[in-house]
Amino acid sequence: MAFSANLFWDVDPADIDMDKHAAFIVGRVLDYGLMEDWLFIRDYYGIERLREIALGIRSMFPESLSFIATVTQVPENQFRCYKQLQSKNPHWNF
Repeated sequence: MAFSANLFWDVDPADIDMDKHAAFIVGRVLDYGLMEDWLFIRDYYGIERLREIALGIRSMFPESLSFIATVTQVPENQFRCYKQLQSKNPHWNF
């Protein structure tokens, strides 16, 4: 693996398995990765597998969601993170 050092600040990169931890890796790359990280996972998983993985990710930055929705040609409202975001109620109603 040749990811940016900032992606896995809270875990030991040696313990990460590309297949077993695919959702974790894809989520981190989408939210915090560089273009080189994206190209690496695109080449490793392929767009179809990335689509499957990303559809199930619970939390994602809005910019990351827009990017992966555009790349995979899937509407944003089909992603789990979009549905989770819509179901959150604000604590304060100002």
